[in-house]
Amino acid sequence: MNETRELAVVTGASTGIGHELALCCARHGYDLVVAADGPDIHAAADRFRAIGVQVEAVQADLSTLHGVDELYEAIGGRPVGALLANAGRGLGDGFLDQDFTEVRQVIDTNITGTIYLVQKIGRDMVLARGGRILITGSIAGYMPGSFQAVYNGTKAFIDSFSFALRNELKDSGVTVTCLMPGPTETEFFKRAGLEDTKVGQAEKDDPAQVAQTGFDAMLRGDGDVVSGWKNKLQTMMASVTPSGVLAEMHRAQAEPGSGKN
Repeated sequence: MNETRELAVVTGASTGIGHELALCCARHGYDLVVAADGPDIHAAADRFRAIGVQVEAVQADLSTLHGVDELYEAIGGRPVGALLANAGRGLGDGFLDQDFTEVRQVIDTNITGTIYLVQKIGRDMVLARGGRILITGSIAGYMPGSFQAVYNGTKAFIDSFSFALRNELKDSGVTVTCLMPGPTETEFFKRAGLEDTKVGQAEKDDPAQVAQTGFDAMLRGDGDVVSGWKNKLQTMMASVTPSGVLAEMHRAQAEPGSGKN
């Protein structure tokens, strides 16, 4: 690693928003430690290296403490200028029909692994009196997610956690920003089994634009950013709409088979 450049750690960096966030970091001049749970993280790392920065790729299961420890060890004690905690997993279908092993995978990826990594790197940042943390939440955290109940619940946790941590660190020199995307054109819907739903088949946001919005907000030190005016409008409506109504609205979008004509 080039000791004259700052280091950014990006999780979920093989595809989608995480991949685009890593590209933002590389173009900004950060060296990278990137992680994902699949072998395609190594091909992604080659694309980041082509920009001219040094990249360490880590294939690890970030739903486990062991996987997070592997990633942390790969940093090698180097100060981290930016942590972009983006790794996440979704799961469609009714809660009672879901395999609980997959339910646990969603919870442990989106919450347990994320906050464990944030704690480990965040402590180092506080000691260094500086650093930026970007956590990928979701506008899904604003509404009860019928047929995505666990996923939306995890994002509600992350959205809330991000603001709480930001407040705790307000005098530390470390900023915390929560990126709240809406439906984005990524592998998420395929992996979550949501391709036959209305939301799965609808037009979605460009992950490159979403990532740039989040990256710019992180650099400014903003508390949160919702990408896209439609998503901003949706979050505003969610704050004044009864939860039962929101759940029914979400059902219309995420119920299996809702995308069939």
